[in-house]
Amino acid sequence: MKRMLFLFLIFSIIASCTTITRPTSLSFSAPTEQPFVDWWRDAVFYEIFVRSFVDSDGDGIGDFNGITQKLNYIQSLGVNAIWLMPIHPSPSYHGYDVLNYYAVNPKYGSLDDFKNLIDEAHNRNIKIIIDLVLNHTSSQHPFFANANTGPDSAFRDWYVWSNTSGDYWHPGNSGFYYGFFWSGMPDLNYRNPDVTTQMYNVTRYWLSDVGVDGFRIDAAKHLIEEDNKLENTETTHEWFKDFYNFYKSVNPSTYTVGEVYGAGAYLATKYEQQMDHIFNFELASGIVNTIKGESNTGVYSAWKFTLKDVSDGNYATFLTNHDQNRVMSVLNGNEEKAKLAAVMLLTSPGTPYIYYGEEIGMQGKKPDEDIRLPMQWSADTNSGFTTGTPWRTPGANFSQINVAKQENAPKSLLNLYRALIRLRSEYPVLSTGSVSLIETGNTGVYAMLRSNGDVSVLVLINLTKSPISDYALSLTGAPIADGDFTPASLLDSTRAASVTVTGGSFTNYKPLNQLSPYHYYIFHFK
Repeated sequence: MKRMLFLFLIFSIIASCTTITRPTSLSFSAPTEQPFVDWWRDAVFYEIFVRSFVDSDGDGIGDFNGITQKLNYIQSLGVNAIWLMPIHPSPSYHGYDVLNYYAVNPKYGSLDDFKNLIDEAHNRNIKIIIDLVLNHTSSQHPFFANANTGPDSAFRDWYVWSNTSGDYWHPGNSGFYYGFFWSGMPDLNYRNPDVTTQMYNVTRYWLSDVGVDGFRIDAAKHLIEEDNKLENTETTHEWFKDFYNFYKSVNPSTYTVGEVYGAGAYLATKYEQQMDHIFNFELASGIVNTIKGESNTGVYSAWKFTLKDVSDGNYATFLTNHDQNRVMSVLNGNEEKAKLAAVMLLTSPGTPYIYYGEEIGMQGKKPDEDIRLPMQWSADTNSGFTTGTPWRTPGANFSQINVAKQENAPKSLLNLYRALIRLRSEYPVLSTGSVSLIETGNTGVYAMLRSNGDVSVLVLINLTKSPISDYALSLTGAPIADGDFTPASLLDSTRAASVTVTGGSFTNYKPLNQLSPYHYYIFHFK
């Protein structure tokens, strides 16, 4: 009885703040009056799991006010955008099964707390996007609770039902409902225009009434199934084309990035004019595998596929995220390798995303709770995350790996991230310049030239634990002017040999006689 009363109260709250009608058509003004402002092309994002970042009130759960308190730290990294994992009420710790799309999780604070976070971030020129879970709701959402009462429910057609069972079908009242991820996440039915209207209302609310800058679209590829095809269907693409025009009509500067799990640049082309970006999983895997395996073959292959389909870096990049083992664990705790991964990510095109704690080398392996552990701020009790009992015990190494310990250590991983993000800001070529892969004559050496007009930057990495002298760089037909160049190091005082470029090409070039083990170099061609 208490559970039903709880659901009724939630339903009443939602119904009171939004009108649900069945439209005869979906219409909106096309975004013709204002130009698109693609601020995200110069952005560096920081992904935060609110529950695990900072607890401001001692209840053991991170909150909005905690993030607000740490905005100066976030700003010190140089990042200018934040992605918050789900912030809506939810029966789960992770929040991807939403109970109310028009509210915030009370464990994270109030809506006013969240609006204050947005204001304080915007005062620092930091954008904020939030997770938008379109594919499914919680099975405890009032819409589904009503739909599950039987075929006569007004909300029955908001979900997908069948009289027979099978993969991804779960028993409900008077039939089986479709839930791709699990029974607690029933899929919404976007063939019903009421569902689209409702989610358009949700989108407008968070953009116009609350003031977020955009959304990360969870499980985007699963939105609408077609018979036995369960992902990236034509119907899904058509829906997102309309959605793109809708959110741009609300605010042309709105940004969305789609989770199309496993996607590379080829799939990014299939989502053009549907979302602003999708995550390039193929490139992320190439980077991490190359660093782990100490061979350039993985990332060179990923780059060749990427450049074939999208040459302008119009996608989102990352190392690992909240669904994967943390990159430092994949690299077996090797800090030198973690530094190489940071260099490769932050000198590459695309809009980079940094998972909270990645900048200090936090570790974590599945189950999922253990790749979303509390942020390690200091060696104090509970890693400085909370004065209370944390929702989950911090990582065992927090006394050695934490922000406080790395703050004033010039060669720390944290300060390398800061230096790389600063370089990315000072040299726009690292964000938007062209990419030229350089043959190195040695699989243990990675080299890339970034060019933009008269500015070119060479990135050179020894991927191995041994010094390398047996290598030579060869480049053909790059968009770089002819002439004699003296590479100047952007990170230290390393001096490199001069090089002559003819027809955008050079051969058998050795900037340094020997490359130090696990070392990286970034040279400005002058």
